[in-house]
Amino acid sequence: MDKSTTKGCHHIGLTVAKLEESADFFTSLLGWNEVRRDDEYPAVFVSDGSIMVTLWATKEEPSSQFNKNKNVGLHHVAFNVENEDDLNSIFRKLENNGIKIEFSPELLRQGPAKHMMCYEPSGIRVEFIWPGN
Repeated sequence: MDKSTTKGCHHIGLTVAKLEESADFFTSLLGWNEVRRDDEYPAVFVSDGSIMVTLWATKEEPSSQFNKNKNVGLHHVAFNVENEDDLNSIFRKLENNGIKIEFSPELLRQGPAKHMMCYEPSGIRVEFIWPGN
């Protein structure tokens, strides 16, 4: 194929068990904007100005937490950060607010890129990456 028929990502839709806490993770902790709500579903749409994430509330209690090594589905979602200071700042803010951290900022492979991984309040793995340039 000579040319891709798609052009980037429009949005990511995530089903969450804790809608308000998950929305707060993006808006209060990461500084994203709430774009709109759909109280009938319910859902909250948030954006960092480059990507939109749609948070859809579960209709029933989840039967079990997602296991990245066992289940087919979203392994994690990864977001770029502009610089290493931003990566470290996100880490401190999340840690200070009781967000579960899988690993703190570290080299990605041999570097210079660095990344960290956490879990948003509904248990979805979220990675933050500074490309190191």
